[in-house]
Parts: sequence; structure tokens; C-alpha cells
Amino acid sequence: MTSASLWEDLKKALAGSEEDYTEVSIRKAVFLLSVPMVLELVLESVFAVVDIYFVGALGASAIATVGLTETYLFLLYSVAMGLSFSVTAIVARRIGEKEKDKAGVAAIQSIWIAIIASIPFAIAGIFFSKELLMLMGGDEWVLTEGYHYMQWMLGGNIVIVLLFLINAVFRGAGDAAISMRVLWISNGLNIVLDPIFIFGWGPIPAYGITGAAIATNLGRGIGVMFQLWLLFQGGKHIKILSSHLKIEWETILGILKTSLGGIGQMIVAMTSWIFIMRILSEFGSQTVAGATIAIRTMMFTLMPSWGMSNAVATLVGQNLGAGKPERAEQSVWFTGFCNMGYLIIVSIVYYFWSDSLISIFTEDAEVIKIGGEWLQIVSYSYFIYAWWMAAGQAFNGAGDTITPTKINVVFFWLIQIPLAYVLGKHLAYGPTGVFWAIMISESSVGIFTLWLFTKGNWKQTKV
Repeated sequence: MTSASLWEDLKKALAGSEEDYTEVSIRKAVFLLSVPMVLELVLESVFAVVDIYFVGALGASAIATVGLTETYLFLLYSVAMGLSFSVTAIVARRIGEKEKDKAGVAAIQSIWIAIIASIPFAIAGIFFSKELLMLMGGDEWVLTEGYHYMQWMLGGNIVIVLLFLINAVFRGAGDAAISMRVLWISNGLNIVLDPIFIFGWGPIPAYGITGAAIATNLGRGIGVMFQLWLLFQGGKHIKILSSHLKIEWETILGILKTSLGGIGQMIVAMTSWIFIMRILSEFGSQTVAGATIAIRTMMFTLMPSWGMSNAVATLVGQNLGAGKPERAEQSVWFTGFCNMGYLIIVSIVYYFWSDSLISIFTEDAEVIKIGGEWLQIVSYSYFIYAWWMAAGQAFNGAGDTITPTKINVVFFWLIQIPLAYVLGKHLAYGPTGVFWAIMISESSVGIFTLWLFTKGNWKQTKV
């Protein structure tokens, strides 16, 4: 690829390409889809890091509030991401079959599902936030001051679900550049609004930890309005018509059937995380704060990998729809190797500069020690995550969301949680034991998922 053609492809990727991803070279298809997806998720991770930076100024308990709230948000993300896997697979398959009208119908039906799914989380957050934080072992400050953060985050969860779902529609259609622009706007607003609402500015009072949640809801809410406007205006590959707005139960049932596995796999992974955070909370708010900062740092570095892996889901779905299963498989291998090279570099940074990375967000020596230790332990096997993400998205892109669910049950519920408890509490290794349990279980799931991918049964999935 010459520098001139690379520059042209980069401009196409950022502007939104009209290429048929089942026909162009795999290298070009991965590049055109990955660039906007990577940039989309990089800014998402930038916001996560900036958010915890501003919250960090409020102390360890404020950081712990964010971490404990996120354990419940992970359940919401499970539903949103599970539905997203299904929607991406179905829309991608319809686009690959050249059935754009059916893709539009699937898109709007998924929005109806998202609206209904958000209601229980909103009720739980608005009315039971204190009880939920108490269940997770929150300290006195968390229960008296921090609970308002959870009220806003769970109460306004519909903007989170819709942001996930509608961007999944655009990605499945191949309009990755639109998803990128939406998150640029949404997270750009979040970054600007965060310090204004946390510390106060002009006529806006300082809302503290609650201000972080208000800023997030405003930024994401504006992002959702922009998404809906774009969806009805029409992207390069998909457009919603007024005729699509009526509820079609057959399509909804099809989406729900396909998404059950996706929701299941994410719920298994996320509920495992709730137990992990509950174990860590036994060691105090500083431990939870260190873990929270480490997670945000990891998410920042993993987002480019998720972006490339999301390209896999689109390419697998569209190529299977076009009757090209071998091409679908080749896209996974190519992306996996690119991913692995990137994460090896990240691992080196984690190993040598773990404490320095955590110290960006806090001056608390104990928090820095705990967060830095986790990053260093993770560095030993981070490159394996590349294959976990690429192979897992191959299953999801094909519409086979059940297989990853079964894998997650074994490796997260039957291995990770018991191992974390035994090493952390029973054998008294403390947070260090929990971090090793996470590294061992997640490395194992990556290796096993890649092995299962090589068997090729995912190519036979029908959606």
C-alpha cells in the first residue's frame, strides 16, 4: 500500500466509505472499518480517564463511588452490549444479502427493545441507590454523599443503552464513521461539562461527584439525539423510513432470540465483575479506588483493540451474508495479529511504568501501589486478550452468541470468582491474589476461545 493510497483510504475511513466490504481486499476492509471504530472508542476511553481524573480530586471515597456504581452499570452494559451484538450481526447479514430495507426494520425494532429494557434499571437507580451501594460495601461517605451519583447514572441509563444500540446499527451497516462522529460529539461534551458541573463555573454550582453524572447524561443525551437525526437522514449504507416505525413482533422476537446469548455472555462476565469488586471492597476504599483507576487505564488501552475487533464483527456478518465464509475467517486472523502487536507494546508500558500511570490520577500512595500492581500483573498476558476479542467478535458477528456465553460461565463463574476468593481471602494474599486470579482466568478464556474459533462451526450460524 503506497503512502498516497494509504492517505486516500484514511480520508475515506474518516469521511465514511461506500465500499462493498465483501469485495475489497481484506486489508483495506479492515482498515476502512477499524480506523473510525478505533477513534470512536479511543475518545470513549479518553472520557473515562478524564472523568476519573476530575473525580479523583474529590478523594478515594468519590473514586470508590464511581467504581461501585460501575459494578451495577456493568449489568446495564451487559444488556446493551448483548443487544448490540445481535443488532450488528443481523444488520450486517442483511446488508451482505443486499436487503437494506430489512436492515432498517431491524434497526428501529432494536430501538423499541432498548427503551423497554432501560426502565427496570432506571427504577432501581432512582429509588434504591443507597441500598445497592450498601450491598456492595460502600463506606459512610459513599452512602451519604455518593448515592446521588448512582441515582443520576442509573436513572438516566436510557441514553447509555440507545448510544450503544444505534451505534451498533451503524457499525453493522458499515457506517463506522457515523458511530465515530457521534461519540466524538458525546464524549467531547462530557469532557467539557465534567469540570463545570463537578467544581462549579459561573452560575452553575459545584455539584461534586453528582456533577460528573449530570455531565455524562447531558453529553450522551445530546449524542443520542444526533444519532436519531442521522439515522433518519440516512447514512452511506442504511436509512430509516417512516414505514419502519411500526412495531413488528416477528423481527423483535428474532432480535431477542439472537441477543439472548449476547446478553447472557455479558451478564456472566459483568456479574463476575460485581463479585470481584465485592471481594476487593473487603480491603477498603483505597483498594477499590486503585482497582477503579487501573480498570479505567486498562479500558483506555483496550479501546483501540475493541475498535479493531468490532470491525471483525461487521466483516464476518457481511461476508457470511454474501456467502464468503473463508473471507470472513481471514479477516479475523488478520485483525488478531494486528491487535496482538499493539497489546504487546502496551504490556511493556504497563510493566515498566505502572505506578507512574496510576499516579496521574491520585497522590494517595496506597492507591497508587494497588493500581500499579494490577497493571503490572496484567502486563504478563495482555497480548492474549487480542485473540480473545477478535475470536469472540467472530462468533458474535456470525450471530453465534451462545458459544461465548457457555465459555464465560465456565471461565468467569466456575474459575475466576472461586479462584479470586481463595487467593484473596482464604489464602490471605489480599488484592494481589485477586489480581492474579483475574489474569489467570482471562488468559485461559482467551486461549480457549481462539482454539474453538479454529474449529469453524461458527460459519454455519443462521440469523
